Amino acid sequence: MELSVRERGEGEPLLMLHGLFGSADNLGGITRKLETDFRVISPDLRNHGRSPHVDGMSYPEMAADVIEMLDRLDIASCHIFGHSMGGKAAMQLTLHAPERVKRLVVGDIAPVAYGNHHSAILKGLRAVAESDAVSRADAEAILADYEDEPDVLSFLLTNWRRGADGKNRWRIELDAIEKGYADIVGNIEGNAVETSVLFLRGGLSDYIKPEYRDNILARFPHAMVRTVEGTGHWLHAEKPDLVARLIKRFLLNKL
Repeated sequence: MELSVRERGEGEPLLMLHGLFGSADNLGGITRKLETDFRVISPDLRNHGRSPHVDGMSYPEMAADVIEMLDRLDIASCHIFGHSMGGKAAMQLTLHAPERVKRLVVGDIAPVAYGNHHSAILKGLRAVAESDAVSRADAEAILADYEDEPDVLSFLLTNWRRGADGKNRWRIELDAIEKGYADIVGNIEGNAVETSVLFLRGGLSDYIKPEYRDNILARFPHAMVRTVEGTGHWLHAEKPDLVARLIKRFLLNKL
């Protein structure tokens, strides 16, 4: 597995892991604000973006992919920010190999199992894939029957790209994501670690609930939670200045 990866900036390495249906591009807003202080490393996770399309979407597999990438880049340890699915992959990596992680920031996800939040979106993505859609407008017209939130539609359509053969298609591997969806919304594995962890919670989101506190502390006893008021699940896109500032202060041990 050789993940597609981009690097920006100089300083201590900071790994940025995107969420489901995303890519490294989706974290660009905060990446640009962090690259003045850190060497920011932004991979596309498996079955997303420019990275290989393969079987399996478990968090141990994603963590192993990232460790292999860090080895290839000769990075012994780094800070990590992970959003949503990327946050779970980051937590799994930390539990599996805590010596590779200096400090961890998790964006609006907890170490718990979630229900199916994406059935309509997956049906819409599949409907587009099986249609004769050519342009972005064609894809959007079909997908809008399954998702009516404009920001979510725009986010999903960043994956509708022209391939080497000149034809537009999804830049995510739908078969692997559908087959591995139970793993994606499932829990992570491992015992407690001493790593310092900051959980950033969207004030309008229900992904990190008060009742998840014990689950968080059981794995990460040195964790703290901060709420970014006025944001939902995509807190890094809604308030990039504030989120980047919180990440920077925590990683520099000033929070």
